[in-house]
Amino acid sequence: MNVFIILLCLFVALVILIPLLEKYQSRMGLDGATKYAKYIWPLVMISLIIQLIYVLLR
Repeated sequence: MNVFIILLCLFVALVILIPLLEKYQSRMGLDGATKYAKYIWPLVMISLIIQLIYVLLR
């Protein structure tokens, strides 16, 4: 059952992200990409903490 939930989340993310990337791809250069790159590690850490809490409470 967890596999279906993960696949559904990935599909929804792709449906949302592909139009956004196509819309803003021409506007975002290297400077824009580096501006958003600083948010990746905090988001990864938050997701790992959420997964850890989920595993501990399960």
